[in-house]
Amino acid sequence: MARPSRAHERRADLVAAARRAVLDRGMLDLRLRDVAEEAGLSSGSVLYYFPTLTDLLREVQREAVDRFCAAREEAVRAVPDPRDRLIAMIRSGLPSGPDDELCVLLYELGTVARREASYAAEHIRLYERQVGIYAGILDTGAATGAFTLTRDAGTIARNLVALEDGYGLHITMAVPTVDTARAEALLLAAASDATGRDLSTLPDQEGDR
Repeated sequence: MARPSRAHERRADLVAAARRAVLDRGMLDLRLRDVAEEAGLSSGSVLYYFPTLTDLLREVQREAVDRFCAAREEAVRAVPDPRDRLIAMIRSGLPSGPDDELCVLLYELGTVARREASYAAEHIRLYERQVGIYAGILDTGAATGAFTLTRDAGTIARNLVALEDGYGLHITMAVPTVDTARAEALLLAAASDATGRDLSTLPDQEGDR
């Protein structure tokens, strides 16, 4: 009797090793041998399962995008009130801090999107999927009278995702310029302006006066 193939398990192990290597070394200096060392294999063994390092890292990116978006969808799925759903959505999109592994992984993989079309396509999928979640919440809120939108739902959604990305980068920098609580308050203020509904009170800070 033939032994069952372990190719799927081996590929999953390599994706996990590549994920750790990206987090440890970053994308810009990452080499195939770094992933091989992380996995305890030779470079040739890695290439047996993934023809190129790019193929392997695309799988890392795809998995990270799916995990991140699925978590956001889950965070809002059971929240009935549009206002509370929008707040939950905003809170689900920001890094928990400088060491938030999933967010850092997505930011690292996004650094090569400008030069690599395959990475760019996955980055776009991440963006559009999040925009879709936001737009659905905003449309529902407008339809039920919970929100009075100042722009169409798609425009507001795209702006909120872009703000999340920007604040997330500032949270995860080597020297963070904003923390998660402050970024959340700023996003809630922007969402309040866009929906005509007070979602939060922005805390006073000396630099804002």
